Order: sequence, then C-alpha cells, then structure tokens
Amino acid sequence: MKGFNEKFENLPDFIIGITKEIWEDRGIETLNHYYSKDIPMRMPSGISIGNEATKNGTLATIAEFPDRELLGEDVIWSGNERDGFLSSHRILTMGTHLGDGYFGKATGRRFVARAIADCAAKDNVIYDEWLTRDTSAIVYQLGMKPKSFARKLIKREGGPETCVRPFKPELDIEGAYKSNGNTNEWGQKFGDILHRIMNKDISVINSEYDRAVQTEHPGGVTVHSWNKTEYLWMSLRSSFPNAVFKIEHQIGRDDNMLSPRAAIRWSLEGKHEGFGLFGKPTGTNVYVMGFSHAEFGPYGLRREFTLYDEVSIWKQILMQMG
Repeated sequence: MKGFNEKFENLPDFIIGITKEIWEDRGIETLNHYYSKDIPMRMPSGISIGNEATKNGTLATIAEFPDRELLGEDVIWSGNERDGFLSSHRILTMGTHLGDGYFGKATGRRFVARAIADCAAKDNVIYDEWLTRDTSAIVYQLGMKPKSFARKLIKREGGPETCVRPFKPELDIEGAYKSNGNTNEWGQKFGDILHRIMNKDISVINSEYDRAVQTEHPGGVTVHSWNKTEYLWMSLRSSFPNAVFKIEHQIGRDDNMLSPRAAIRWSLEGKHEGFGLFGKPTGTNVYVMGFSHAEFGPYGLRREFTLYDEVSIWKQILMQMG
C-alpha cells in the first residue's frame, strides 16, 4: 500500500497488525507514529483529543487487565490510498481483572466481550476514530449491573454536575475524515434493513434475515432466529420510540473467500419516553452511538453484530434525574 510500511500487505493487515503491536506486544509508544498527535477519539463514554490521552487510556486498561488479548474478527473497509481509508474493525477481547481501575477494585474475574472501532487511516497513520466496547458485557462478567455501575461512575466522578459527559454531537469536534463510506450494494441493503427496523417495520427481520441467523447484541447476548432477534431490536427502539435514527457511515464489501458484509455506524437521538430495555420512561434526553456489522448468505442476513454502550445510556438517564 502506498504510504504505508511495506510490512503491511493491505488495510486489514495494517489494522490487525498495529492492534497487536500496541496492546499485546505492549508497544504503547508506537502510538506516537501510528496515531496522529491531535486525533479525536469518540466513544459513547465521551470524547478525548490527542495522542497523549489515547496512550494514557491504553496504559490504564492494560494495567487493569494485564493479560488482555484482542482477536480481530473482521475488518470491513472503504476508501483508497489517495483519499485515505476507513476501517470498521470488530474485535473479540478478553482478559482477567487483576488491577484496580475504571471497573473498580480488582475482582480476579475473566471477561470476554466485543468492540468495534471505526478508524480513518492514511500514510501509515490513524487520524480519526469512533469506538465502542460492549461495556455492559464486561460489567456483568465482573459481577455488577450496567445501571448500578453507571450510578457509581457518576458518584466517583463528582456527581451529575461534574462527572464525565457521555458523547453527544454538540461535544464533537470536526475531524479530518469527511467520507460517508461507499455505495456498495451490501451496505445499501443493510442500511435499508436498519431504516425499516427503526421505522418500526419489524417484519423486515422475518423477510430479510436467515431463519438460522446468529445475532450478537450488547451485554454479551447471543440469540438465534427471528423471534429473539426481533425482541432485541424492539426492546431498544421501544425505549426511545420517537428518537431520530441516522446512518452516520456505511460500508459494503464483497471480498474473495468471505461472505458479503456490511458495516454501519448509526445514531439514535431523542427522549427516553417508552418502556423497554431501559425500564420505566424518564423523559430524559439520550444519544445512542451504535455500530452494526452484517454477513449475508444465500438465505439472507446470516450473522449480525450490534454494539452500543448500555452503561453510557444509563449514565445519561441518571445524570438528568439527579
């Protein structure tokens, strides 16, 4: 690839390779040349600016989970050498809670969870990023619950007025990445499916998903077939029934030796005014940063991976309730 170190054969090789260098090989210092100095890092829990913040966060996470592994499940990408690339990297991460840190006192418990990172890259450097982890899956496996953990975070950070603000568009800064992805048919197909789900046309799951679909959602939830997949989407949408759904970035790919795939970053913005995944409606304002990957087969959408941060959603609700 032009502009990239010759040891990387293609963009997936670059993304998976530097992830291992940084995390498992303890090459935190390599962030000095793999990440731009002023990179915006957007996560449901908030936004950080600059490479130093990224290095500090990486170090703190490794100290809390020193045996952490990050296995690259897929890299769904768009772009080119001239204009730059965007990779949507799905990771299966695991480790043991051996140090005190963000998740509290060390518990000695193991966790397995997914993360998805959308990284803009050019000339061997990542310069823009959107990231979410399945924080609620980690919280559950460490013996806690998302709502109570969010409440502890607010208290630990000084209360509703001074705690770290979860991400919302007005906190964002303009980054250097400007594209909305590509126009590949599989991205367009998955985008249409998500629009129909969010427009409350739940029948699209029965008509467009494989009957044997495997669906992965936050909290480490794995379900199969139509009914349970419908429930997962309905329980989210019914919590925010009038929230505005928007596709922020869309990629489709059809690569050799791989199923047709799609990666979509999306958002929901509106009020918590319905019963569902987040309990009794509170009328609070909520922003959901969501990521969804899909694989297609001869009988429809055969595997779906969706992530959003339940802890950050609970934090927004609880902050406004005082």
